[in-house]
Amino acid sequence: MDDYANNVSDKHKNKYDNGSKNSQLDQIKKVLTAQGYSSRTIGSYLHYIDDFLEHIDNPIEPPDLSQVNDYLAHLSENLDLSRSTMNVAISAIKFYYKNLFDVDIPHRISRPKKEKKLPDILNRKEVKRLLSALKNIKSRAILVLTYSSGLRVSEVVLLRVSDLDFTRDSITIKGAKGRKDRVTLFFDRAQRTLRTYLKAEQPDYWLFPGQKEDKHLTARSAQLHFKHALEKTNIQKEVSIHSLRHSFATHLLENGTDIRYIQKLLGHKSTKTTEIYTHVTNTALQRIKSPFDEM
Repeated sequence: MDDYANNVSDKHKNKYDNGSKNSQLDQIKKVLTAQGYSSRTIGSYLHYIDDFLEHIDNPIEPPDLSQVNDYLAHLSENLDLSRSTMNVAISAIKFYYKNLFDVDIPHRISRPKKEKKLPDILNRKEVKRLLSALKNIKSRAILVLTYSSGLRVSEVVLLRVSDLDFTRDSITIKGAKGRKDRVTLFFDRAQRTLRTYLKAEQPDYWLFPGQKEDKHLTARSAQLHFKHALEKTNIQKEVSIHSLRHSFATHLLENGTDIRYIQKLLGHKSTKTTEIYTHVTNTALQRIKSPFDEM
């Protein structure tokens, strides 16, 4: 065991009466819940902490750093996890150390470099084909809102009927990423689709109710609506429902919309995040003429 583990005091080692793995996981869950983490993040953290504790020799004592590095190497090399997923696992392990043993190790584990991947987008014709392929009004309404207002899938499924403002042409997103509310645009064609949906389905509280009573649609279910539409169109791109949000931003940029407005509509903290869409627009490229065409 290396020096940092040896320096953990007995008080921290015996912080909890029951040192079993299940007890540790229960305690971590309580702390995550108390600190207001989302249910999705709680589930991810508990998964990787549980997996980590299964991987090491003694899940009760604070493990040494070599075990942490071995586990991360296992995730990266054997499971071939993406960098973003690796970062979730690292954050989970750091949370475990800090809250069970009061050991802060941000400088001891290096995070993988962020992948510079361009977002996958659909062109305008593909979006039109996708939305036209849907006959089910609920499916259509979900995807129309996702694209026309550039919403995250987690935001779409949490919309309430009262969040739609047909008078002010706006949608209020409650508790968006970063736990901040924001207002985005509600365009005319999307309004027509949603009026048809509301009249047909008459939802009471949640705009898109789930199968269980008083529950909203899950993000997984929304993704399945997208997958079903994609299968109908035979579009071969590797895209997901989140690609509709990327496509919305890219198409706005191609229309000449100021990037600062796009930033606000998407709920980005900085224009630097929004600037990624400048790399996938093709408006400027289309103006370039090949010298071969001029021969």
